[in-house]
Amino acid sequence: MITHTALPIDPEHPAFAGHFPGAPIVPGVVLLDEALHAIACATGVSLAACELRAVKFLSPLGPGVAVVLATEVLANGAIRFEILADQRKIATGSVLIGRAA
Repeated sequence: MITHTALPIDPEHPAFAGHFPGAPIVPGVVLLDEALHAIACATGVSLAACELRAVKFLSPLGPGVAVVLATEVLANGAIRFEILADQRKIATGSVLIGRAA
């Protein structure tokens, strides 16, 4: 089953000041941070138990654009995710949920 969760990317995030002045885009690390927090919250595990297995950035995202995290639990227990702005894929990847260190 695929679930969808809104990702709150603050259009006033301080990262926009340096990424990039005059033509800001959401840094990949900000997207991944929000996605991992949402996945950890949905699964009830700590962030320390989330291991990024693969990530691919496909399209830039500007400030103020609404994004959704689509997740699907795979047979091996990994979670496949897509970050979407409408139907445009911004990023894809997978997270392995393990035990906290």
